[in-house]
This record gives sequence, C-alpha cells and structure tokens, in this order.
Amino acid sequence: MASGPGGAAESSSSSFGRRQRELASLYATAKSLTALGELDEVLQSIVHHAHDLIGTDFAYLSLVSPDGRLSARAAEGTVSPSFLAADIPANVGLGGKVLASRSPHWVRNYAASTFIVHDPDFDRLAVTEELVALLGVPLVIRGEAVGALFAADRSERSFQADEIALLSAFADHAAVALGNARLYEASRTALQELQIAYRKIEEHIAVMERAQAIHEALTGVVLRGGAPGDVAQLLADQLGGSVTVLDPAGAALVRRDSASEPCQASPEIDLADAVKNARRSGRCTTLVDTAGIACSMALVQAGDSYLGALAWSREAAGCPEVPDAGPDDVPDGMSDDMDLRILERATHVLGLLILKERAVAEASERLSGELLTELMVGGPGISPAQRARTRARNIDADRLDLVLVACSPTLSSTDLSRHLHDIARDRSGLAGEHLGWATMILHGADDDRADDDRADADDDRAGADRVVEDIHRRLRRTLGNPVLVVGERAVNHDWSRAFSLASRCGAVMRAIGHADLGATTGRYALYAMIFDTERARELDRFISDSIGPLLDHDQRRGTNLVDTLSAYYAHRANVAATARALHVHVNTLLKRLDRASAVLGLDWRHENDLELQLGLRLHQLRSITTTPS
Repeated sequence: MASGPGGAAESSSSSFGRRQRELASLYATAKSLTALGELDEVLQSIVHHAHDLIGTDFAYLSLVSPDGRLSARAAEGTVSPSFLAADIPANVGLGGKVLASRSPHWVRNYAASTFIVHDPDFDRLAVTEELVALLGVPLVIRGEAVGALFAADRSERSFQADEIALLSAFADHAAVALGNARLYEASRTALQELQIAYRKIEEHIAVMERAQAIHEALTGVVLRGGAPGDVAQLLADQLGGSVTVLDPAGAALVRRDSASEPCQASPEIDLADAVKNARRSGRCTTLVDTAGIACSMALVQAGDSYLGALAWSREAAGCPEVPDAGPDDVPDGMSDDMDLRILERATHVLGLLILKERAVAEASERLSGELLTELMVGGPGISPAQRARTRARNIDADRLDLVLVACSPTLSSTDLSRHLHDIARDRSGLAGEHLGWATMILHGADDDRADDDRADADDDRAGADRVVEDIHRRLRRTLGNPVLVVGERAVNHDWSRAFSLASRCGAVMRAIGHADLGATTGRYALYAMIFDTERARELDRFISDSIGPLLDHDQRRGTNLVDTLSAYYAHRANVAATARALHVHVNTLLKRLDRASAVLGLDWRHENDLELQLGLRLHQLRSITTTPS
C-alpha cells in the first residue's frame, strides 16, 4: 500500500476553521507539555494529546532503546494491555521506515502492506488490537531520530496531508518536551549521584575523624605510660567486640571486652593458628566461623623482630569467610576497612609499648642483678649505700633472708633469671645471674607470718619450704618444662654462704636424678656439706681410704674397676643386670669383681661394704661441678 497525502478536498471555509481549532489545540498542548518534568509522565501526555488532536482510534509512542530496538512506551485507546510489550528491531515495520528517513509514513492496511518489512511478534499484536491504518511520524532531537509517534485506526483509510502535518508539528513539540524530560531526568540523576557522593564524603570524613581520634587516643596511651591492656581496652571500646594481646608464642597476655558490644571468643578459630596464618601472609588476616564470629589478626612487629599479635573478635552476621584477607578484602564497606587499618596502626603503638616495657625491664633486671651481686660478694652485712639502693627499689634489705637458686635442662641460666625477675618484683626481692646460677634473694617467711614475733625456727623453715615450693610451681607453670629450685636461709645477711650451700645442694640433687623439684637444702645439706671447700681434705682422705687402691689401679692399668663396682651397687648386686648395663659378658664381670677384691685386699662382697659404697658414691658426686649443665 503506497503512502502519500491522498484524501478528498474540503471547502476553504470549513478547512480554515478546523485549522484554527487544531492550531489552538496544538499551542495549548505544547504549552502543557513544557510544564511536565517526569519522562513517563511526558510520554503518556504526548500520546494522550496526539490521540485527541488526530481523532484516530488509538495512538502510541515508541522509543529507540540503547540496544537498537524500538519499544512501545505509552499508548492511548488500545484495548490489549500486552500492546505496551511491543518491542521490535528498529529497522523493520513502519517505524523502521520513519526512523530511517526521519519523515512521516503511513499505510492504508498494515497487514496487507508490502511496503514494509513485517515483524511476526508485532503482527500478532496488530491482529489482537485490530490495527489496520497506521501513520507514523519521527521524534527528532538534535538531528537524531530517537523514536516515533503513531496514530492508528481499526479500519482501512488514507491519511490526509493536514493530518500528517498536524501530527508532525505535534511530534516536533513533543520531541522538545521529551528532550527536556530527558535532561530533567539526567539532571535529577546527577543530583542524586551528587547527593550520594556528598553523603559518602561526609561518611568518609566521619570515619577519618573517628580514626584520627582513636589514633590520638592510642598515642596518648604511650605518652601516659600506659600498658598493652590499656591499648586493648581502648580498641575494644571504640571498635566493639573483644581485643586480645598475644605474646610471641601465641599465648593470650590480656583480653579486653567492649562494655556495650562484648563478643565471646570463637571456639572454632584457634588464635595460635590465626597468628601462623598472619605471619605466613605478612599482613592482617580475617577468619569468620560458622556462627558469624569474625576474628582479625594483626602482627606486632618492630623491624624484623616479632613481638606478638592483636586479635579483634566481633559479630559479623552474614559476612562470608575471608581467609588471609587484608583490609581491602573485607566486604563490609569503608567503615570495616578503616577499622582494620585502625587495628594495624594500633600494632605500631603496641610495639612501642612492648619495646618500652622491655627496655625498662632490662634496665631493672640489670640493676637488680648488679645489686644482688654486690650483696653476695660484699656480705655479710649491708653497707649504707647498699641499703639506700635497695630502699630506692622499695626493697627492705634487712628482710632478704632467703637465697634461691634455679636451673632447668631446657633453659639457660640467663633466660631463667629473667623469669625470676618477674617473681622478685612481686615479692620485693632481687634476682640475677650469679656464678652460673639463676639466683634470687627474697623474704622467706609467709606473708601472713612475716611480722609474727612468735614464729619460731621450725615455723621459719616451714615458711621457707612453702615459699620455695610456690616459686617452683609458678616457674613450672610459666615454663611448661622441668625446673629445679633450691632455697637456703641466709643468717645475719650472709647471702654468699647461703648461695654456696644452695648451689652445692642443687648440684647434688641433679646428680641423684632430680630435675623438677622445689625444696630447701634441709634434706640435702649433709651431702652438700661434704663438698664444702673448707672440708675438702677430709673428703679426699675418706675417698682415698675407701677406694684409693681402685682409683690408682684404674689410672695405672687403664681399667674401670671403680665404674664396675658403682654399677654393681647401683643394680643391687645383681650380676646379670650389671653385666647388661655394662655391655659385657657375665664371666667378664665376675673377673672384674675378682680383680677388685684382689686390689682392695679384702672379700668386700661378704664383709661390711658400707664404707666402700659410700666412697664410690662420694667419688661420683664430687665429679659433679656446681655449674648447671
């Protein structure tokens, strides 16, 4: 079906009157369109006024979408609600002709027209809507056809030139209104985006101000001489949840909870493992358990030195697990990102506190050790200078009446003395390393009997026993390994004499197999007294009289008769057991025992051999030095 102006002529007068009415209506319609702002409202108004102006059965408007399709956006007079679902390629149908030429086109009978390329989906809608005659005019904005306005009748007809001109003129006004609506919508969207951006800026400023306030508060903790617990409490109050300070071994040193938002520790997250993950990745890591408890771990470091870690636990409902995540990986927004950065910054402050505490502790330990050595080598008695120095450390030198030595098979005396310093501070004593032993001088009575004048010597000994046992338990719990602790009372401030006896008893205790014990010298003093340097000649004479011939024979002949007899007594005179222990045949052992009898000149296996056993034992003990192994 061809398109063209067509149509019968009308009289001039009636045509002029109708044209005046149409122009008046067009002017009023255009004016009303310019007052609209919302895009959908403008589109519907355009179709409504076009329908009234042209007087066709129905009208509709379609716009070109970003993907190049022509989609119906508004309709007036249609009977099928599905008509607004019309969506066809922009290069087919009557709309394709209008858009391509940017000029009006019409058909008398849409279904029968061969003038256009039909779209099957739109053809079905046209049948449902009984669409027959169709006129389309372009909507052109700044030289671009952005859509088309259509007028349709349900009967076959031609469209007159004045109808086409009127709809085209209306489409021009409608395009202006449509352009304004798009500008209005773009402006409103831009305004909304600016408002959102402004709110984000305000939120960011608030978060930054909060972070700055927390950082200043953390700095204040350092300036006030605060402790790691103060840092943990500040973080818990500001971030919520709970904050735990861990030592380099991964053990919890201190835990602080938020007063308003406390958080229970996750039973699924092992803090020691979390520390390992953080050390492996070298950055802050976050883990979330199945109950929605998140734990972020930040390392405390100073250069290459690892000083511990900070663990922050809080509720993170709906947050997925984020293994080995850093601040940029946590999907909780800018606030959580900044909170993790605050946690990381807090580790720097905590590192300063730890280094400061270490420096103070090391200085205190050095002074304590120096003063302990002065008292040891300068006694008995206390000089005025020593009394003044101990008083400056809030220590009453006159009450320092117990000397304690300690050794451990797993720890050096230097490292062990550091643990004694912690105990010495609690008990107003002194600690240090002296002649190879971790040593401490303190008040030996129980606190509740310290000022009891009625306490007799037995009570003093019992009190000293309890103090030594208590210190042994504390060291054992701290170290997690065996430790030997020996104490001896210092009479008249003779700390050197007490140290000598305690250290010799310690050597004897180690020699007879004790490695994990806390006791005073009472049970072992007899043995230790034998090794007193003032009685060395008596010990030499006894050993020479009892086993001297065996020692001489072993030295001259290169034999080991002394060790053979020692093993024989150690295995309760069991020949077979002794042979196995010495890795020799029984006959060889019997020959050695006979040789020992010959050297000693007596049948020691059938006579009173107590002196021989004691001589062998004392010889073994004397070979043990007083220096801890």
